[in-house]
Amino acid sequence: MAKYIIKRLVYSLVSIVIVVAIVMTLIYSLLNRSLIFANDTTWQKQQNNAKVTYSYRKWKEYGYLDYISYADYLTHLVRTGEMDAETREEAVTLGRKPEKDSEITAQYVKQFTDYYESQGYTVQRLNAVVSGRKLASGGGPALFASKDRPLIQRLLGYFSSIVTIDTIHSVNEEIDIGKRGLTFTTHDPVYGGEKFSPAIMGNGTTHKYLLYFDDQFPYIHQNLVTITLGKSYSVNMGRDVLETMTVSQGSYINSPTVFPTNLREESADDLHTATYMEGSRESSQVLLDRFTDDYTNVVTRKSGMSKMGYSFVIGILATLLAYALGVPLGIFMARHKDGLVDKLGTIYIVFIIAVPSLAYIFLFKAVGGTIGLPTTFDMNSADKLMYVLPIVSLALPSIANLMKWLRRYMIDQMNSDYVKFARSGGLSENEIFFKHIFKNAAIPIIHGIPGSVLGALTGAIITERVYVVPGTGNLLTQAINFYDNGVIVGVTMFYAALTVISTILGDVLMSMVDPRISFTSENR
Repeated sequence: MAKYIIKRLVYSLVSIVIVVAIVMTLIYSLLNRSLIFANDTTWQKQQNNAKVTYSYRKWKEYGYLDYISYADYLTHLVRTGEMDAETREEAVTLGRKPEKDSEITAQYVKQFTDYYESQGYTVQRLNAVVSGRKLASGGGPALFASKDRPLIQRLLGYFSSIVTIDTIHSVNEEIDIGKRGLTFTTHDPVYGGEKFSPAIMGNGTTHKYLLYFDDQFPYIHQNLVTITLGKSYSVNMGRDVLETMTVSQGSYINSPTVFPTNLREESADDLHTATYMEGSRESSQVLLDRFTDDYTNVVTRKSGMSKMGYSFVIGILATLLAYALGVPLGIFMARHKDGLVDKLGTIYIVFIIAVPSLAYIFLFKAVGGTIGLPTTFDMNSADKLMYVLPIVSLALPSIANLMKWLRRYMIDQMNSDYVKFARSGGLSENEIFFKHIFKNAAIPIIHGIPGSVLGALTGAIITERVYVVPGTGNLLTQAINFYDNGVIVGVTMFYAALTVISTILGDVLMSMVDPRISFTSENR
């Protein structure tokens, strides 16, 4: 078994890499990269050379290419000690045309051009755009170097950054207060140091709290190891895909909060999520009053569940409903083949298969609305009835599939030789049916249980859109509509990982139910 699982894991990892590589190829090679600006209002306001340089900066953020401006190059020289700040001020100003450059500017422009062209970059010089004798809006001269990223570099960069370990050297900037290191406390400052609550805090780490306890399940939390699937640039700007799916939603929940400066006030800020943001404290009087360092970027507490939470709850309840109805009905149809229940069940199966899902979802939504059930989801509502229609709509096709396949498997088993031998041995029809036929026919159904459970995390696109459920189901479609490449790749990675995990768990579960199934091989 262990050898089989290891083998399947290796094959699964290779499959995931191939899937992500295909998606990256489609996004970065076959689609027009300018489409990412379709909903970018900042890009639409840019003009002339400013619009060109903004495009290249964004293409760098989206992973299309490597880009460095002439000004950034000079800043790098200052940081490495190859140039002083005064010289940079003289060299950074470009002339409206190359012949208008000062002597020192021309020297460093040549140095910049020679260096990056030798590294395979394409160097572009944009002359000033003038209107009369004045510079046009966004028409300042520009100089930059760019190079498209090869697929292998994108893949390596993506997979190497999926798992990040927070260390005391994660923050590159100088730490103003205290030295880099870890601090262990038995009385968490978030609670004012008034109750026993162990925590490990960092200085120089990205997260302030690396390990802490609170009253929210699972009660012990960590930020030491972070999974990063890809950053969103439009769907949920600046946030990682996994964070987008797991962060709470809804209205703010204010509670008594003790800030690091001992300021006490009602706030929705979750101080346990504080991350480092250079210079943030000095930029705001509010942050100065609350924090003693630049660990000021926090997530707020909200009343609702996360996208994944809503999808999982609805998906799990729909799965339980599907198995609770589909399995008994499938058994009854097989047991009473060609009877009334079998015929009605067959009609239902054909209806679900033949009618587009969108049609019967709207049909049940209309029916539900007429009997007083909520037809739209409201995160701020305590009415549990709003879950009914999404759960029922999501369970309908699963019930039909379970009925169809269980009926088929059981009828196939009923015609097997071992059933005839069991009858000749004197076993009753009930014993034969439930101890032999159902046990064998249920094995393929059992294989799909992990997939149904984990699949609930991905949500249901159509159902969630119809009932306005704030789940993960429409996240991929949103990302495609907004050309959010980071989310597209991240969600693809998430779906692929869940698929291979559910397949392996299905195989393991199947072998546990039926001891005749073995994944080991012996040479005899």
